[in-house]
Amino acid sequence: MATAITEDIRGDNNRSVVASSVELERSRCWFQRRCSWRPTSERLLEVAESRIWKFVKSRYEGKYVPVEKDEKIWTLKFNPNATKAPLVMIHGFGGGAGLWAMNIDALAKHRTVYAIDVLGFGRSSRPQLSGDPQEAEEQFVKSIEQWRQEIGIEKFVLLGHSFGGFLASSYALKHPSRVQHLILADSWGYSEKPEKLQYNIPTWVKIVATLIRPFNPLAGLRAAGPWGPSLVQKFRPDLQGKFAGLLEDDTIFNYIYHCNAQKPSGETAFKRMSEMYGWAKYPMIHRIGEMDKNIPMTMIHGSESWIDCSPSYQIKNSRSGYVDIQVITHAGHHVYADQPWAFNQAVNKVCHREDKLITVTIN
Repeated sequence: MATAITEDIRGDNNRSVVASSVELERSRCWFQRRCSWRPTSERLLEVAESRIWKFVKSRYEGKYVPVEKDEKIWTLKFNPNATKAPLVMIHGFGGGAGLWAMNIDALAKHRTVYAIDVLGFGRSSRPQLSGDPQEAEEQFVKSIEQWRQEIGIEKFVLLGHSFGGFLASSYALKHPSRVQHLILADSWGYSEKPEKLQYNIPTWVKIVATLIRPFNPLAGLRAAGPWGPSLVQKFRPDLQGKFAGLLEDDTIFNYIYHCNAQKPSGETAFKRMSEMYGWAKYPMIHRIGEMDKNIPMTMIHGSESWIDCSPSYQIKNSRSGYVDIQVITHAGHHVYADQPWAFNQAVNKVCHREDKLITVTIN
């Protein structure tokens, strides 16, 4: 009996040791998650994006399109059987194809619309891009051309927002025979950084800018670990209002977070292509004059955007080809989301114009 009791006591002690070890491991894992783990993955980004598309009525197909070196570009093809001039949409910095959610149904009503995640962003591959700004730009453009070849479209209307507008412009310069009409939505990278800023920047801002210069623009989001998602909501509460007409709850916050919490491949390249305070190292205004004059251009700006629209008027006054400027009132930099109805109307007007000018063969 004494032996049995002793064995029971030993068993209880062993179970207590095991239980304590399990609790210790749980505590350690909880600490690691709270202090270092970023709650993101490719799967979570996929889920966040799928929640967006369930509110879009247009029929679509999604697939990875292979480009160079086993890299892939995530592609969404809306209204795949349409026969009008196709539209290709390139998102801006830190975004993905999902940000076009409020535009797709209107723009894809009569034509095929391709919305891609730029290489290094969203659900596309995130390779290490060149540290040289010009080479990085060439890599982006090359990936878009390889994507076009793989998809099999010959000519299309090309629309880019912000950084996407910069890349769309660079693509049109390199591959003019493929661009039927270039639409720039509040494009980044056109203005040249002035030798002397026309406004006084506080000393503390200059100090902070100098300190964070070695880091990627969204490094803080990743460094915040499990607190990262709440940072998106804290610093960009306006996003929910912009997409409130279509998306529910915190869908857009989750999408933005998962787009930017992973490997900052495209983000790093963008940083190398830009100067302090956000100017492009190689502004497009110095190169756009070389673009084929037969490519029509439409610039869409938000009346309340921080982007300088004076380069658009400079281009209109100096370029012999077709140039149209549309300024949408009560819209900021995210003009496509601030005033989606007016934006969609402007883009559709361009596309209808092209439908009348050329017959497009679609794959």
